[in-house]
Amino acid sequence: MNSGRKLRMVLLGAMLGTVASMSIASAAEPPLKVGLLEDVSGDLAFMGMPKLHGSQLAIEEINKSGGILGRQIELIHLDPQGDNARYQEFGRRLLNRDKVDVLIGGITSASREALRPIVDRTTTPYFYTNQYEGGVCDASMISMGAVPEQQFSTLIPWMVEKFGKKVYVIAADYNFGQISAEWNRKIMKDLGGEVVGEEFIPLGVSQFAQTIQNIQKAKPDWLLTINVGAAQDSFFEQAAAANLNLPMGSSIKVMLGFEHKRFKPPALNNMHATANWFEEIDTPEATEFKKRWHAKFPDELYINDMGYNAYNALYMYKALVEKAKSIKLDDMRKVIATGDACIDAPEGKVCIDPKSQHTSHRMRLISVGPKHEVKVEKDYGTIQPYWLGEIGCDLTKKNDKDQYTPSHLPKKS
Repeated sequence: MNSGRKLRMVLLGAMLGTVASMSIASAAEPPLKVGLLEDVSGDLAFMGMPKLHGSQLAIEEINKSGGILGRQIELIHLDPQGDNARYQEFGRRLLNRDKVDVLIGGITSASREALRPIVDRTTTPYFYTNQYEGGVCDASMISMGAVPEQQFSTLIPWMVEKFGKKVYVIAADYNFGQISAEWNRKIMKDLGGEVVGEEFIPLGVSQFAQTIQNIQKAKPDWLLTINVGAAQDSFFEQAAAANLNLPMGSSIKVMLGFEHKRFKPPALNNMHATANWFEEIDTPEATEFKKRWHAKFPDELYINDMGYNAYNALYMYKALVEKAKSIKLDDMRKVIATGDACIDAPEGKVCIDPKSQHTSHRMRLISVGPKHEVKVEKDYGTIQPYWLGEIGCDLTKKNDKDQYTPSHLPKKS
């Protein structure tokens, strides 16, 4: 055998040995299972589909880069269709039968609260990826979205200064709308403002003639619109047809429900919102992220806040596991307790607060013009999720498993 052939045989043997070693390693390291509960059908599907897509994009990128601690990610997605009983059924299936390593998802706060007691009976980490009404102090849950001290504490004073002290509230009739309205009442009282009307609308309601008449009679300076879902969003077209023409503010419109894309101008004219993400952000990091997203999902109408947070949740999970060198919740929480649970996201660096396990965000106040163009009115920089820590929630010391509001605070020991 000549020397050239010998060298080729040696190299071939080495290569086969490496492949065999990789196969053994792969067999010894099963994939990490991600359980995902997101509505991709029903009244909330238009918001839930980007959440599924954000999760799929992040998992594809992470797997291509070697996975997490050398393990690939397997996604198990179930569609609860907006049904809280189905959320509970599917949550139990993912946790008890499929033995997922992490649970992610839920759109409404009602779905989150349906899931939380089930998750709390396990040692599985749960990522909630929506902006919400705030206040959950639970060691099992890591919150990736914005909360009232990042949204209402910026938006409401700005609206009062800009448009006046009288507000009318249209809210979805469940815990998100009820607690968000409570936050508005507190902040308006602190500002010397007045809530001249509140309406809590059941999910699925789509007719607003009486509501519009009530608003016209109350004569507010502006509206706080925290209505939820495709049916309730019919309000905007009906209000425009009735020439209501009032300034509007919201913690969920534009960036979450992308109504400025779903409805023809000028239905969303004069809408204002505070957001950590909206697709019109034009920084280099955001532009690169949008390019990757639309390359994979070219038919996506809008990368909403929910989808963006879902994408970040997978990278935060990766960061926690790799820093902890463990997939156990207790070990991941030790990383969070250091204050160094951070990722570089398209909006900028975001970190998990050790006391509350909620996430810091760079917040911007945006407005919508008559042609539905989006403008940044004010950049607040990074805002920490400080409220829970201030009132006594400290998950580094005690697991309350409770949701607090301005009228329901922790008992002083």
